Amino acid sequence: MDWVPIVFIVFKVAVFGTGMFFAIKWHYDQGKKVKEEANRSQTPTERTPGASG
Repeated sequence: MDWVPIVFIVFKVAVFGTGMFFAIKWHYDQGKKVKEEANRSQTPTERTPGASG
């Protein structure tokens, strides 16, 4: 029965490690999505040659 705490600790580390990985990935993807939407919402303005602006 000495192996039970070892198994539980390994399982706990694996679960928390997986959870942290997906939490960080989700936050990174959300930041990228917001930045992409901000770039898409800015409509490029047409510039006429010779116009100062």
